[in-house]
Amino acid sequence: MIIAAMTFRLHAPWVHSLKEKRMVVKSIVAQLQNHFHVSAAEIDEQDTHQIIVIGVAAIVPHNAIADHLMDEISTFVEMNTEAEILDEQREIR
Repeated sequence: MIIAAMTFRLHAPWVHSLKEKRMVVKSIVAQLQNHFHVSAAEIDEQDTHQIIVIGVAAIVPHNAIADHLMDEISTFVEMNTEAEILDEQREIR
């Protein structure tokens, strides 16, 4: 059993309230969960309006599948949000 974990740090300059941020976060998290069947949640910077930190984790059978899944998730996040990706971290355990 292999755990693939990713962290995305996003910048959403148009967000000016926590309510707006919550809508953006809920959308990204729901899309990731529905499309990839992974666990996803906002994991940091909850009180900062324009910075979004989302963690994603999945259990996969092999390292090759983990790498492929993380590549697909990265591309998906880039294509499905207007927020700029500031940082992306990957880890396979």
